[in-house]
Amino acid sequence: MRNVILFIRRYFTFFIFLLLQVVSLWFLYTFNKFHQAQFSQSANELTGEVNARYKKIENFFALGEENRRVHQLNDSLFNLLPRQYAQVDTARQLVRDTVPSDTLNRYRRYYFRPAAVIYNSTNSEKNYIQLDRGSLHGITENMSVLSSTGAAVGVVVNASPRFAQVMSLLHVRQKVNVALKKSGDFGTLEWDGEDPGLLLLKGLPKSVPVQVGDSVETSRYSFNFPPGYPVGTVAEIVSDPGTNFFLLKVRPAARFYNLQYVFVVENLQYSEQVQLDEQTRKRIEDPKRNPR
Repeated sequence: MRNVILFIRRYFTFFIFLLLQVVSLWFLYTFNKFHQAQFSQSANELTGEVNARYKKIENFFALGEENRRVHQLNDSLFNLLPRQYAQVDTARQLVRDTVPSDTLNRYRRYYFRPAAVIYNSTNSEKNYIQLDRGSLHGITENMSVLSSTGAAVGVVVNASPRFAQVMSLLHVRQKVNVALKKSGDFGTLEWDGEDPGLLLLKGLPKSVPVQVGDSVETSRYSFNFPPGYPVGTVAEIVSDPGTNFFLLKVRPAARFYNLQYVFVVENLQYSEQVQLDEQTRKRIEDPKRNPR
């Protein structure tokens, strides 16, 4: 306490000066309209600048929650797209209710589920992505995965109750049926394990008109992926004189280096399609069933 009193006595004159200065400024801005207006303007600019900077900081820390909200909204919108439905064939007898979505009697073909990426690799030949959703959330093997912008990412290869493992397009064993957007001609997309910024599109005949910059999208012949979603763009066309097919280098549409949220897409007719395909191959290729 003694030190405080000594400090005040030592700087008493300075404190009196500050007090009188404040009083004089108060009188000046209280009874002078011009100075009052100038002070209000300056104060508004100062508080506005402070509030703007505070809002930027607040928005930065709220980006995660906002991204989740927008991703869930996109999930709802994706599920409402007409391409996720197919027309009921009225020529056949329905065994169960196909849950029409509207008066056009369309039934759902694909269902989108939101998920967050908790692990992702891009620097090896066999890259995987892990999601925070698993079998408890309806995720099973062979479901396709799209980025938050709808670009192809990979296919689910394993699922635990709370997590799912995705084989990325950046995996040397991954093969996806894709097509050129402008012509519909299809081929097989794969990766050679070298440049993560380039995928390879094989099986496209040289008779197909293709140019650098053409869009590549998921094909309607894929059991996993819904058709019409972006895969990438043609970056380079390689013509092999020894074959009748192009080798196209495709720049992926998905940003594999910055995957945060994705959609897991279920083909509701996947089991029936695969079962029919397997039964057909077994019947045709079994010599006992198909004698010649």
